[in-house]
Amino acid sequence: MSTITLERAPSATERVPPRHGRGVRFLLLLAVFVCAACGLVYELALAALGSYLIGNSVMQTSVVISVMVFAMGIGSLAAKPLQRRAVGAFALVEVLLALVGGLSVLVLYVCFAWLRIYMPAMVAISFTVGLLIGAEIPLLMTLLQRIRRQEAGSAVADMFAFDYVGALVGGLCFPLLLLPTFGQLKGALVVGSVNAVAGVVVVLWIFRRETRRGVQAALLAAMATVLGVLATVYVLADDIEVTARQQLYRDPIVHAETTPYQDIVVTQSTAFTGQPDTRLFLNGDLQFSSIDEYRYHEALVHPALSGKRSSVLILGGGDALALREVLRYDDVDRVTLVDLDPSMTRLARSFGPLAELNKHALDDPRAQVVNADAFNWLRDAKQRYDAVVIDFPDPDTAAVAKLYSVEFYHLLGRVLHPHSQIVVQGGSPFFAPKAYWSIVTTIGAAGYGTTAYQMDVPSFGNWGFVLATLPTGRPPSSPRLAADAPSLRSLDSEVLAASTVFPRDRRPLDVRPSTLMDPSVLEYTRHEWQNY
Repeated sequence: MSTITLERAPSATERVPPRHGRGVRFLLLLAVFVCAACGLVYELALAALGSYLIGNSVMQTSVVISVMVFAMGIGSLAAKPLQRRAVGAFALVEVLLALVGGLSVLVLYVCFAWLRIYMPAMVAISFTVGLLIGAEIPLLMTLLQRIRRQEAGSAVADMFAFDYVGALVGGLCFPLLLLPTFGQLKGALVVGSVNAVAGVVVVLWIFRRETRRGVQAALLAAMATVLGVLATVYVLADDIEVTARQQLYRDPIVHAETTPYQDIVVTQSTAFTGQPDTRLFLNGDLQFSSIDEYRYHEALVHPALSGKRSSVLILGGGDALALREVLRYDDVDRVTLVDLDPSMTRLARSFGPLAELNKHALDDPRAQVVNADAFNWLRDAKQRYDAVVIDFPDPDTAAVAKLYSVEFYHLLGRVLHPHSQIVVQGGSPFFAPKAYWSIVTTIGAAGYGTTAYQMDVPSFGNWGFVLATLPTGRPPSSPRLAADAPSLRSLDSEVLAASTVFPRDRRPLDVRPSTLMDPSVLEYTRHEWQNY
């Protein structure tokens, strides 16, 4: 077997025929393309899983990428002694990469749910995957040199061209094909299977005459074993996922799905109250309990609808519970609900416990649902609204923090009348006071008149809201109910009047407003909620 790794190009007087035809060389470059696509999918899957389970997407992505890139360098160095047996070494690397990468999401999920050692496990798996990906490069260079005598620079250019294009395709396939079709866990298993076949079968077929039969048989047996393991886990994946996920929740899970945007879980129990308690969790964070959600949604919606309300805009609130409260007013002519995730609004419309809780609000002819990013939607919105209800999750990720920025509230002004009122859920003044008062400060920095108020919601604890009007309107002195407001379970005028009074240890703080370039609310939220 040849031990040459980089060979000089033949001179014009030398006539050295290529050892393989162009078609075979293209086949090897195609294997480079597929392996690169698989490698990037593993990287994206690890980063996405961390964002779903832990939040803090910037940190998760940074850790995965930096650890993997570092490990790729180590892998390239470690592969140098293997170049003498490049065919077998490359096939073995791909078998191991297919096994580790294919099972990576499952192993991390199990570590998070049962063992509670997610971060060390993520670093270890990211390092292992990066190590194996890094070992591919020198081995592939050796194989390319064996196929056809070529200048080293030209061979490197060809290899990296296919490698980078493969990474592009893998990066696009992950959100557009793998996640919607298979989900995270099964998607990684499918990619691992493709990785094993492309890395072993193709290379062994190209170099079949140069590889001993015993080595070929051993590598093919290893590949078959890995494929068998991945296939078995694929069949059991749903049961494994359900069992692992249930470890994270107190009550029985009645619905769970992972969308391109978030992990949605609905639980239901009667163990503590004697009445059904339906709870919605997004990425592990509680969104409501059916036992007391009315306290939250009444406080969120009705003060903003105390004035004109012919047209109402709801941003977020894909569970349609805020929409339910808006539609209780007969003089509301149209409501536009903008929520990013179509799976959430579909669930709110068709999943029995949620649809009953929101009283089938999404089927009301006055309601229009738009599935879009609220920030981008506002940039192109033409209609104006009398009232706006903003019911986003807490700003614990960069993607959500932009929806609590000065720039976002400037955009919001484009869809308001001078008399319009808006209300924003602001998190907990008790558990996260800096984050809450940063939201109040941010809305004020965008030029709005603001009034802060709070309510107790047993499932959440003390919770805060912000009522605001444009500078041309009259700043709201206090939240109030309309004279024709429907009968409410928790609110009345006296309760709302008292809601603007904060205890001495929870009064306004001197905090920074949040902007796109300085998302201070994200910093405050992560710091204050980390111990809860």
